[in-house]
Amino acid sequence: MDVQTLSPTTFEALKAGLDVRAAGRIVAARPDAFCSGFPVLDRALGGGFLRGAVATLEGPPTSGRTAIAASLLAQATRAGLAAIVDDGTLYPPGLERAGVRLDRVLIVQAHSPLETARSADILLRAQCFEALAMPAVPLRATVWSRLCGLAQKAGTVVFVLGAQAGSELAYFASTRVRCGVERVLWSGDAGLLADVAGYDVGAQILKNRRAAPGAVARIRILRESSGAPLRGGRAAASAPRPLQVAQAVS
Repeated sequence: MDVQTLSPTTFEALKAGLDVRAAGRIVAARPDAFCSGFPVLDRALGGGFLRGAVATLEGPPTSGRTAIAASLLAQATRAGLAAIVDDGTLYPPGLERAGVRLDRVLIVQAHSPLETARSADILLRAQCFEALAMPAVPLRATVWSRLCGLAQKAGTVVFVLGAQAGSELAYFASTRVRCGVERVLWSGDAGLLADVAGYDVGAQILKNRRAAPGAVARIRILRESSGAPLRGGRAAASAPRPLQVAQAVS
C-alpha cells in the first residue's frame, strides 16, 4: 500500500503502533490514556500514562511517589478495579484518605522477588484490573518481558514503585517518572508548634513513549485544609505525614 494514499488518521494509528514496543515486539497502542489525577503531570506525559504498559515511580520513600501512586489507584477505583502487590510499604487507611475505594482493591502480600513476580503474573492474567501497583524488585529480563506482555493483553497499567529502576526494568518500562520533594509547606505557629500542611513534589519524566522526556511536573500535595495560612520551607529529611488532598502547582 502506498503511504501517500493513507488518510492522516490511519497513518497516525499505524505510527502509534510502531512507536510502542516491548522486548522488540511491536504491539498495538491504546489510544486512550490513563489519567493520573494531576492535570499538570498528564500534560507532561502527553495525555497520561500508557495503558497496557509498565510505568515506574522512582525516588526514595519520602519523595512523594506514594502520594502519586495513591492518586493513580483512586482514579482506577472510581469505576473499576485495582490490585496491589504489597511488600508492607503501602498503608491502606492512607490510601483510603487519598480517595482510593478499598472495596475495589485486591491487596496481595509478597515478601520476596519471586512472590512479587508470581503475584503480579496471576493478577495480570485475570485481566480485570485497571491498574496494578507493585514494588520494584530485582527480576530477570525474561520476567519483566512476560509481565509487559500480560499487561498489554489485559490493558492494565502496571505502576512499579522503587528508589530507582534496575537496568532490566528501565528497559521494559514505557514510562519512567522520578519524584522528589522540593518544598515542605507548614501551617500554624512557627517553631515547635508548626504543623506540616503539605509539600511540593517535582515529577521528572525520564522516559516516555507518548511524548519527549525531560519535562518536569510540579505537584502540590496538601492535607485537608485547616484554614491556617501556608508557609514554605526547605524539603524536610523526615517522611511527610500521610496527606489527603492533591493539586497541581500553577
